[in-house]
Amino acid sequence: MKVRQKALRPGWTTGACAAAAAKAATAALVTGEPQTWTEIALPSGRRVTFATERCELSRPGRAEAVVVKDAGDDPDVTHGAHLTATVSWLPAGSGLRLDGGVGVGVVTKPGLGLEVGGPAINPVPRGMIEASVAEALADAPEPAVAERGLSVVISVPEGEVMARKTTNARLGILGGISILGTTGIVRPFSTAAWRASVEQAVSVLAAQAAETSQDPVLVLCTGGRTEKGAMALYPELPEVSFVEVGDFTGAAIRRCVEHGVRRVVFVGMAGKLTKLGSGVLMTHYTRSKVDCSLLGAITLAVGGSEELAADVGAANTARHGYELWDAAGLLGAAGDELCRRVAAVLERFAADECAGAIRADVVMVDFSGLEVVARS
Repeated sequence: MKVRQKALRPGWTTGACAAAAAKAATAALVTGEPQTWTEIALPSGRRVTFATERCELSRPGRAEAVVVKDAGDDPDVTHGAHLTATVSWLPAGSGLRLDGGVGVGVVTKPGLGLEVGGPAINPVPRGMIEASVAEALADAPEPAVAERGLSVVISVPEGEVMARKTTNARLGILGGISILGTTGIVRPFSTAAWRASVEQAVSVLAAQAAETSQDPVLVLCTGGRTEKGAMALYPELPEVSFVEVGDFTGAAIRRCVEHGVRRVVFVGMAGKLTKLGSGVLMTHYTRSKVDCSLLGAITLAVGGSEELAADVGAANTARHGYELWDAAGLLGAAGDELCRRVAAVLERFAADECAGAIRADVVMVDFSGLEVVARS
């Protein structure tokens, strides 16, 4: 019997849920009324509504709200987590102080783009929390309320247990989960569906190129940020040329060979490029890890000291190695060499595994995805 396939249901990131809890708690504090629901803005500008599991004034000058994370159909270890925001007044002029409480990890190693010793609340979620709290303060019945300082503490009961199923400890995030998300929305990860969509995108590019008698160029991007940067870098290429390849670089290259696509550009950040440069073409974090020893070898190859090479080779993350290169003034040279090695891996994979030939160009972008820092 045929079973109708249903689209996978999206969910909400821990960052979006934390922002909603923070706004609900702040609104309760300024109005004196518990909030049963709250509305926040996602980074895209879209406004969404969250129900509060609990919202109360625990004592004068302090309120707490809980939003339960719904991860949709994504197999997320934080599904059902109780994102809790506790807010309290600070002296006027203190501004907003955002901290992590129980169940939110503490950053203990560099290379994550977060302050060592601070809470593992990533920049986009932090911005969402700050904007949501500001909205609640702006809606206060007394204008003077907005001038008061506010403490916001995000906690996640059982967060430390959830974190044991993640790579946080290996990255130096201890004591809990990270507050994550760049869009506020969790897109369910279906490996089969994503791989199929990548392969189909390559086929569409090849077919369109055949109709126009043009040599197709495929630009592989690791995600939305890198795709945006790649489109700015290659404005002359049609939209069909750009594919969010995710972790399926090998599948994309194989389909390129099958359809006669001979030129491939890969645009990515340090982490993915380090994996590819090591010969790993299935780069999902559950299937592979970053081996920074490659970055250490590259450091020596471009004239870095043995001491620096040892530090880079032992880096906590590829981002950490990137930052060490940058601090030593080697980012350009080392980044170019990494890109060259990735290009060689892609071309060798096409020849050895796919019995075909491609020309690969590789571009490394910074962590905004918009600025080119190196290329092959």
